[in-house]
Amino acid sequence: MKVVLDASVLIKWLINDPERESHTEKATALVTAIGQGEPELILPDHWLAEVAAVLCRISPETAQGDVETLHLLDWPTLNTPTLYYRATRLAIDMRHHLFDTLYHAAALETGATLVTADEHYWRKANGLGHITLLEHFDP
Repeated sequence: MKVVLDASVLIKWLINDPERESHTEKATALVTAIGQGEPELILPDHWLAEVAAVLCRISPETAQGDVETLHLLDWPTLNTPTLYYRATRLAIDMRHHLFDTLYHAAALETGATLVTADEHYWRKANGLGHITLLEHFDP
């Protein structure tokens, strides 16, 4: 199985505080499983910049260390012209931010499932397939 995790899931894993974020235990279990080799993780190449931007805003005291940790993970990324073409088309068609559609395009391009905690995006994009909410994800 292949998964794409968006920034909303990665932030829950990093913050790992159930009082601040819901479903942190699911995010932690998923990232732990990825570290053990299953499921396979695929990320669009902008993921670290987006997560770092969120960390600077919501957790400035730990942002630098968290970004360093993420960088050291050296997770595989996808950066192809078709990824950006598809993400751009999705962003235009759904009138949604490109950073979110890049994750979904990565899932669509690779046959993976996008796991997100972003209910707003999920409601817009669910009909396209290859997407599930973190709270419903069961590998």
